[in-house]
Amino acid sequence: MSRMAASRDGYGQALLDMVDSKQVVVLEADLGKSTKSLHFRNARPERTISCGIGEQNMMLVAAGLAASGYIPFASTFAIFTERAFEQVRNGIARPNLAVHICGSHGGAHTGTDGSSAQSIEDLAIYRSLPNMTVMHPCDDVSATVLTKQCKNLTGPSYMRTARNKTRVLYDGREDTLTIGRGVVHRDGNDVAIIACGVLVAKALEAAEILFSEGIEASVIDMHTLKPLDEELVAKLVSECGCVVTAEDHSVIGGLGGAVAEFLVTNQPAPLEMVGVNDRFGESGEAEEMLDLLAINTADIVAAATRAISRKKI
Repeated sequence: MSRMAASRDGYGQALLDMVDSKQVVVLEADLGKSTKSLHFRNARPERTISCGIGEQNMMLVAAGLAASGYIPFASTFAIFTERAFEQVRNGIARPNLAVHICGSHGGAHTGTDGSSAQSIEDLAIYRSLPNMTVMHPCDDVSATVLTKQCKNLTGPSYMRTARNKTRVLYDGREDTLTIGRGVVHRDGNDVAIIACGVLVAKALEAAEILFSEGIEASVIDMHTLKPLDEELVAKLVSECGCVVTAEDHSVIGGLGGAVAEFLVTNQPAPLEMVGVNDRFGESGEAEEMLDLLAINTADIVAAATRAISRKKI
């Protein structure tokens, strides 16, 4: 059976792996235990800055550190990063400072904390900012690898991590992960399922069901939403002729939006988007939320069937 882990644990591991880099500094907003930045704080308290419940201040402190030659990693809940959007926009993205923001507990998969804590719009918000790299890894391994790669970025980044454990897909496959490059987990010529975050594992489950029905689906982990791996999307459209996107995020402006923008301006093809349909979540267990919002395995299967039916014969 596959190992289970939360992507937020991968973020914490990445910070711990970078403790010997004197340029790396970590900023917290009173949530180090939840975001897992506490591991770095325990190892290097002298390079950890507690900003309290003050995300706006944390972002500008991070900007100052980046302008001074440090590599700051600032984390809080995804929903609370939005509180500091203006500071991120004007203080980090506009001057193109290499501040790396991690928003944990993103999406409806967060569950019982309810709609006020379930950020289903964060990826769209940060994708709209010039200079910003936007990522949503699917497991702890990919979160670790991609976080460490942020050290080499010349501009800012936003990464969303998840609270709850999901199936680990990258044990022994770490070398397949590069910021800006999607990863093909399964090949098929009937439909391409492009997913991110917690729905990558669900997309693989959907592909197994489709296979039992005689349908061959490609499954791609598009962990980087910006820059989108357009070359891979174009290849998938050429091979499969239709696309499904799957994300624990609003269908407005997230992965589905990014793929739709590419298709409509470059390579038109039928697209079905599995995502949160312009509504807020509720309080419930993670699986209950995926079912309620119609973003679970069965919904991906149904979307794939619809996409295939729209292909030109």
